[in-house]
Amino acid sequence: MIKGNCLCASISYEYDGELTELAVCHCGQCRRAQGSAFATNAPVKSAQFTITAGEELLKSYYSCPGKRRVFCSNCGSPIFSQRDDTPEVMRLRVGTITSGNIRAPDYQIYCADKADWLVLSDNKPKYVGNVPE
Repeated sequence: MIKGNCLCASISYEYDGELTELAVCHCGQCRRAQGSAFATNAPVKSAQFTITAGEELLKSYYSCPGKRRVFCSNCGSPIFSQRDDTPEVMRLRVGTITSGNIRAPDYQIYCADKADWLVLSDNKPKYVGNVPE
C-alpha cells in the first residue's frame, strides 16, 4: 500500500498497487506546475487510488485541452494529473508519497525543454520528447 498527502496534510490518499514506472518530466508545463526543475510522475490505476481525507479540497485545472491537473486548494500541492481520454490512468505526483515502496525513476522525458541550469548526470534513458512508441 502506498500512502501520501499534500503539504498541509488536509488531503490524504492510498494506492492499493505498486508503482511500475516512474518518469522524470522536464517539459515546461511540468516545471511551472511543480515550481521546480522537473516533475516525477508514476502512472497508477484510477480504480486502485482512493482519496481517504480532504476530497472536498481537491481542485483541478485544465493545463491543456483534455488534461487536468489536480491539487490541494488549501496548500497548492499537486496530487495527480489525468487525461480525459484515459480516465482509468492517473499520473501520481511522486513527491506527495509518504510511505510505500518507491523505485528509482526509469527514464527522463522532454529533456530538450529542461531548465538551462540543470545538469542531467544519471545513467537512465533520456528522451528529447516523450517516450518513443
